[in-house]
Amino acid sequence: MTTVAEHQAAVRALIASHWRPMTEQVPTGAALGRVLAADVTSPIDLPPFDNSQMDGYAVRAADSDGLGEASTGRSLRITGHIAAGDPIRQLEDGAAAIMTGAPLPLGADAVVPVEAVGRPGEFAAVGDAIELRAQIEPGAFVRPRGSDLAAGGVLLTAGTALGPAQLGALAASGVTTVPVRARPRVLVISTGAELAEPGEPLRPGAIYDANAVSLSAAITLAGGVALATGVYSDDPGHLRMALEAAGPVELVVTSGGVSAGAHEVVRDTLAPLGLTFDSVAVQPGGPQGLGAITVSGFPTPVLCFPGNPVSALVSFELFLRPLLRGPRPVLRLPLAASLDSPVAKHQVRRGRITADQTVELVGGPSSHLLAAYARSDALVQVPVGVDHLDAGESVEVWRIDE
Repeated sequence: MTTVAEHQAAVRALIASHWRPMTEQVPTGAALGRVLAADVTSPIDLPPFDNSQMDGYAVRAADSDGLGEASTGRSLRITGHIAAGDPIRQLEDGAAAIMTGAPLPLGADAVVPVEAVGRPGEFAAVGDAIELRAQIEPGAFVRPRGSDLAAGGVLLTAGTALGPAQLGALAASGVTTVPVRARPRVLVISTGAELAEPGEPLRPGAIYDANAVSLSAAITLAGGVALATGVYSDDPGHLRMALEAAGPVELVVTSGGVSAGAHEVVRDTLAPLGLTFDSVAVQPGGPQGLGAITVSGFPTPVLCFPGNPVSALVSFELFLRPLLRGPRPVLRLPLAASLDSPVAKHQVRRGRITADQTVELVGGPSSHLLAAYARSDALVQVPVGVDHLDAGESVEVWRIDE
């Protein structure tokens, strides 16, 4: 029986031998959720000029030299007001009223908060004076030019997933387009004579197809382009027709028909074409297949997942998602209740993280409990060699609530 790590390595090797990294330039505003294909450097300093951290007065720190508890203060005349967006100007004698984010005038090297010399929000008028009462350090309440990042510095590294903060940093740097990994096109084929299209009358003995929707959604969230179809038959000819009708894709993912019993349409169709089928030491998701076939004239990798809905989604999380999007966030949390696990298998249980930072199990270990999976926000990883864990014992937990 193959271990989870061995099958993960086999999937990585299969994908790496067939996928050729493709890059495309997209507008920054349309890059949410995409993954950078190369480092992006900032063309400007961030911030691009010295600016005020506070509402206050731009001053020369040297004008406060000698002030302390024993001194009576020093008067500075207000020579101007500077708002955010004003051009950079020269500081005349005295001080200039300055707003948060406004450019520090040339000659000034510090800001005195408005409340330190008067009432909050009330600025002295041009020609009036403020009184400095204490020593001011150069750089006080100033955001120096380039203090976040100097021009030419690496703003974001290749492999970064672009979220709101990353897009904001790109926009602040004036970057309008970014190089991102092209979205791989993934053909999802859900198989089984027992399946029916959601919305159609459900005949006795049939179940609605959940895998086409759930796997397509998982692939889309992970950065792929899912093209879904159903083969609601155990006839190998129907599966071959679905593959022949597909356009060029980077990957085929099938669900169902991979066990060792009769009427296993995926195994019966693809094993003669060179795919290998094995049992992985995992619960759920044991039966797995992989290999490469020709699709639309191109050699194309194929991953074959089990048909039970939870098995299919767990297989995606273990074997495919890390290659599309990277690993899930991992925590170690105490169990809210005890659990049992087959000692020779890596068990993946569904769970929910509680307000007190424990993880409670949702539903049992069975692979058909899709409603329980839908109520979960975490996957609990129980490694091979563990047959029982008590409440309070620590487990590895993957967050899946994205």
